[in-house]
Amino acid sequence: MNVLMFTNTYLPIVGGVSESVQRLKRQLQAAGHRVLVVAPRLAGQPADETDVVRVAAVQHFNGSDFSLPVPIPGQLFDAIEAFEPDLVHAHHPFLLGDTAARAAETYGLPLVFTHHTLYEHYTHYVPGDSPRMQRFAIALATQYTWLCDEVIAPSESIRELLVARDANPAIRVVPSGVDTTRFALGNGEDCRRRLGIPAGAYVIGHLGRLAREKNLIFLAEAVTRALVALPRAHFLVVGDGDAAMRMQAIAEAAGVAGRLHFTGRLEGQGLIDAYHAMDVFAFASHSETQGMVVAEAMAAGLPVVAVRAPGVVEVVEDGENGRLLAGDDAPAMASALVELAEPAHRRPLREGALATAAAFDERLCAERCLAVYRDVIARGGPFTHADDGGWDRVRGRLGAEWQMLCYRGRLLRHLVQEEWEQERPSWWPGGRHDEPELPPK
Repeated sequence: MNVLMFTNTYLPIVGGVSESVQRLKRQLQAAGHRVLVVAPRLAGQPADETDVVRVAAVQHFNGSDFSLPVPIPGQLFDAIEAFEPDLVHAHHPFLLGDTAARAAETYGLPLVFTHHTLYEHYTHYVPGDSPRMQRFAIALATQYTWLCDEVIAPSESIRELLVARDANPAIRVVPSGVDTTRFALGNGEDCRRRLGIPAGAYVIGHLGRLAREKNLIFLAEAVTRALVALPRAHFLVVGDGDAAMRMQAIAEAAGVAGRLHFTGRLEGQGLIDAYHAMDVFAFASHSETQGMVVAEAMAAGLPVVAVRAPGVVEVVEDGENGRLLAGDDAPAMASALVELAEPAHRRPLREGALATAAAFDERLCAERCLAVYRDVIARGGPFTHADDGGWDRVRGRLGAEWQMLCYRGRLLRHLVQEEWEQERPSWWPGGRHDEPELPPK
């Protein structure tokens, strides 16, 4: 099978979507399938890529870690036609996601979309962030699903959320996978030694982008409470981002800054060693669709203390592989972390964490994704525009542009309707107040 993937984030970017695409690509290729990835051109990208097509991109858009691809219509057709794809897989609903939809329509190919991200939690990266922008982000992703033959949700809670938002109901749950064998092997002692953490210390850990949408200020407040209660405890934070300064300030105010350790961004074995330097993993993000780092932590044998949120609730089972808290309650999270300072309390949760991680092995997840591919190809039949002549190919491209125009029209209509629902006056039938009022004179 030849799989054509489109993603707005890829190497050398370190993040959930980038890692998901790389792992899926690696497993598909190991199983004998061909994969071509279309991704932004980025500084520091590998020089020897043979299965990636790069497009122009604006780097670090609005000061974020994200790039902004600038797709140029028609620039990819030669590469696509040479690859002869059987299926298109989009990993975003905009920018290169639009290009994926055009390619699928142009060549008569099935389109699969993975809803990796709750985009409404990321609108602060866009000038003019507001509730209106958040509604736009939700509508953009939801309406995009109707262009697709199948939608992949990384977790059951995200599938339920998409159904509630009236997305395309053709949704399958396929988590992003983790190389459980690799994450099980690490040298935590060496990592502790490099960071100056005593061998016998109790280490609370966290890994991820240190960004606003990750709820890190709350996390820092909760963990510093635990550090105050436990003089031998340390807090190990892997990743970088703007939130680091505020986390540091919270630790300084609590008098525990000497036991807060930032490693910066880590990759490869260094990242795995950092997991193994931890005794427990703390997680507070509300913006995850799955929480891949939670599965990674469990693959390293770590109990997880997390806040109840979409995606996370299907990985963390309270009392089985960690502690799942009802909400952002800093004293409650600190109490759970203090409780797990006792090795006897961690030991059964460690066994549960390893058992949970096994279900997220990337080979198994890739097989589930392949089953989705086979189903949509079988439903669509063998037809493709890939071998059409010049005029038929032009007609396919025109059809793709018409489809995208209709999609934008549906999106605009949906947004106008939502704005009216939010802003209509109270005197209008079905307005915001239960008591009817006369319109103003």
